[in-house]
Order: sequence, then C-alpha cells, then structure tokens
Amino acid sequence: MDVRRAADRYPGGDLEAGIDSRHAFSFGPHYDPDNLRFGALLACNEERLAPGAGFDEHAHSHTEIVTWVVEGELTHRDSTRHETRVRPGGIQHLSAAAGVRHVERNDGSAPLTFVQMWLAPLESGGDPSYHHVPGTAGPTPYALPAAGATLHVRHLAAGERTVVPDAAYVYVHVVRGDVRLAGQTLGAGDSARITDAEGLEVVGVSAAELLLWEMSAR
Repeated sequence: MDVRRAADRYPGGDLEAGIDSRHAFSFGPHYDPDNLRFGALLACNEERLAPGAGFDEHAHSHTEIVTWVVEGELTHRDSTRHETRVRPGGIQHLSAAAGVRHVERNDGSAPLTFVQMWLAPLESGGDPSYHHVPGTAGPTPYALPAAGATLHVRHLAAGERTVVPDAAYVYVHVVRGDVRLAGQTLGAGDSARITDAEGLEVVGVSAAELLLWEMSAR
C-alpha cells in the first residue's frame, strides 16, 4: 500500500481566474515519469471553482472521465449536445472515445468542489457517450467496463467499517473526514494505492466519505 498525502498533490489551475486544482498524478508542467498512472487511473484531480469560474471548451480523446461533485453545482456542456447540472452525490461519466469537446463551469452563486478522475479505456476509438447518475449515495457501485473498473462510494460514521474490494488494483481517495486503513490514518485529500488487495477494511475515525476504484489487472 502506497499512501499519498493531500499536501503532496501537484498544484494547478489559475487562482486569479478562480480555479484551484490539486493533481494526484503527473499533470501538465508537473511531469513525473514515476507517477503517470495506477492501474487504469490516469488522473485524480481535486477542483475548486469560484462562482462564475470554469474551464472553457477543450478536447479529450481515449479517456473515461468520471466526476464526483462534493459541494456546489457543476454545469457541463459537450459536443454531443448534453447539458447537465451535476449536484452533490451525483456521478457524471463522459466517455471521450475518439474525441469530444466539453465545457465545465460553476454558474452558481456558491463555491464548487468536485473530484475528477480519468481512466484509460481497454480499447481506443469509438463514439463518445455521456451518463449522469443523480443523487448516488451509499455503497452502490458504478461499473465502468470500458476501463475494467468499478467506482464504489462509501459514507462512514465514526467507528463504522467497510470492506475494501479484493482486486488487482484499488485506489482509495478520502473526500472528507478521517479513516484508518491498514494501520494508517488518512484525511481529506489523502489517497492510498493498493496492489493485490485482499481482506482489507476501512474504519471511520470520524464521519467520512470515500471514493474507491476497484480495477482489474491491465
């Protein structure tokens, strides 16, 4: 198990434009050849957008993009004519396939915080697609067969336990709160990269919210 702390994330975004980004993997000017991916996961970005701030239209290809809104409301528009407001507890999945363009903005009056994760597909090409699952809560999994991965969302009370999926690769991201995992305490923004996970549990030290990616061998 490899634990990475929130303070070690690469800074990004544009603070003057109201965009504060924190990257868990090699990203943009912060190139690290030893931190390019883990399993299918290519990026886990914490994004904070001030009211009126956002990412103008930009392109993606050959990437599965999954977004979890923590607080506020995310406005999404893409070249496949989808326009959605994603609220806390909602999962957004944009499959870029051979190519797609999209816009992400905070059009609300309150700050917006979201976690965006990029995964490598098992096969390249194809047509882009979009899925929005509003109000996801509890342990219900979101399967991403295109990347051989499944996202588990877990909410824990203090002292509550949850099982870590047994898998070739598991990525644990703490959205909020504090947890104990394999003898280590993880707080908000911390993550753990686990290879060949078997028989592990996460225990809530306080009320906590977790994102767990269960990924097959590549």
